[in-house]
Amino acid sequence: MRLVLLGPPGSGKGTQAARLKVELGVPHISTGDMLRAAVAAGTPTGLKAKAVMDAGKLVSDDILLAMLEERLSQDDVKNGFILDGYPRNLAQADALDHLLAKIGQPLDAVVKLEVPSQAIIDRVKIRFEAEHRKDDNPDVVRDRLQIYAQETAPVADFFARRGKLQVVDGVGQLDEVTARVRHALNRESVTANG
Repeated sequence: MRLVLLGPPGSGKGTQAARLKVELGVPHISTGDMLRAAVAAGTPTGLKAKAVMDAGKLVSDDILLAMLEERLSQDDVKNGFILDGYPRNLAQADALDHLLAKIGQPLDAVVKLEVPSQAIIDRVKIRFEAEHRKDDNPDVVRDRLQIYAQETAPVADFFARRGKLQVVDGVGQLDEVTARVRHALNRESVTANG
């Protein structure tokens, strides 16, 4: 299964990916985690990204695509992957399409988690207080939600036109949301094989 999880920051993409990776037997690839690891390691990419991330801005498409291409060339993604945090704009969606065609791994499905903005702000405030991640600061998250609405929300239409998009309600108990995601993936699998 080659899957993209879409949704605003704090919508639960990472949580759902962590659950699905075990069930599907494929790695969870989070561009946010890749960037944070690069920052922590002090790599050249990480140092470039740190200032941008600390300001609540998005890291450049070129840096993300290069990191992603390197990650997708590793052996553990031969049977698929769950991609979370990418693509965030139409240029990235197009670049991902080309990259996956180049490596012969087209997407099977795209699941968009829909969560109202106030619910997201409430969620990340709790995470910010527990983990102290600068990108979870409520003020930064409000800015990121505006960027999401302008730049990332149109990505769903990009995948809908390709017949890959499934929209899932991301509000509720964790198990309920996971069940909705599984149902959407089963529906996508039936459509693809039917």
